[in-house]
Amino acid sequence: MTKRLTIKTMALCAILAGTMGSFGIAHAQTKLKWAHVYETSEPYHKWSVWAADEIKKRTNGRYEIQVFPASTLGKESDINQGLQLGTVDIIISGASFAARSFPRIGVGYYPYTFRDPEHLLKYSKSDVFKELADGYKQKTGVQTVAVTYYGARHSTSNKLFKNCDEMKGLKMRVPDVPAYMALPRACGANPTPIAFAEVYLALQNGTVDAQENPLPTIEAKKFYEVQKNIILTGHILDSLVTQVGPHVWTKLSDADKKIFTDVMQEAAASATADIKKREGELVDEFKKKGLNVVTVNKDEFRDRIVKAVDMTSMGYDKKDWNRIQALK
Repeated sequence: MTKRLTIKTMALCAILAGTMGSFGIAHAQTKLKWAHVYETSEPYHKWSVWAADEIKKRTNGRYEIQVFPASTLGKESDINQGLQLGTVDIIISGASFAARSFPRIGVGYYPYTFRDPEHLLKYSKSDVFKELADGYKQKTGVQTVAVTYYGARHSTSNKLFKNCDEMKGLKMRVPDVPAYMALPRACGANPTPIAFAEVYLALQNGTVDAQENPLPTIEAKKFYEVQKNIILTGHILDSLVTQVGPHVWTKLSDADKKIFTDVMQEAAASATADIKKREGELVDEFKKKGLNVVTVNKDEFRDRIVKAVDMTSMGYDKKDWNRIQALK
């Protein structure tokens, strides 16, 4: 009887030990989804994968992060919504989409806000940006962790234009965000929002005549294959933000928050360096591919936009914009 009881006790202990071990493994490997809309060839993906691996290393395997590229978890508006709903845990996206919940944070996307990439990066470390990111967090719970330089947005078109008036009637694909629509609206073109993953086909089949994106994106998405002209409008110096959903951020310890922040900011800095380097190489490379690369008078475009599209109509605060302009 005693021997039988001992055997049962040992078996029960083994089961309990196995159960506790299972719970321990589950806790040690919290799985998170990191989503974006960019190609696997782009720095945003490469450095997101690096960050996911690095976070796993620095937390001794407690976080297992899978990166989902190229709109596999939905278009940009979907993953922004998913971050608040808890269906996505981490995203890289333009803060212009965050402006749907907190309009003021979109001010940096108003055309010709930044003088150069250094001005944008200085803004990303400024009290102005911190205040806007905090305002967005108060509204949604989403934590903005890092900023990556995305590039100067230029136009591509099968119909050549060299000034604002020559854009009249042009169907131009833009993201479904007011700031991106300012250029075509001011110049009499027809802004046409189309999901990022569908732009190539829309250009190829003539649904739209033109689009606008940074040169590295034009390369990565192969838009140059279906467009004849690259017009260097440089109308928006764009950035992406790395954001963590409230359902994840609020559960992290202070130590883990520091690890996530440190790693994501290191990844953003590395991706920024890659983009800046590639931007400087691509004008000549596109010319070698036979594309017509055109320089325009940016002041003319800027003046038309300022007169036609008031930033306050988009929900932006002119005081925020003035503070950005004052950054040196």
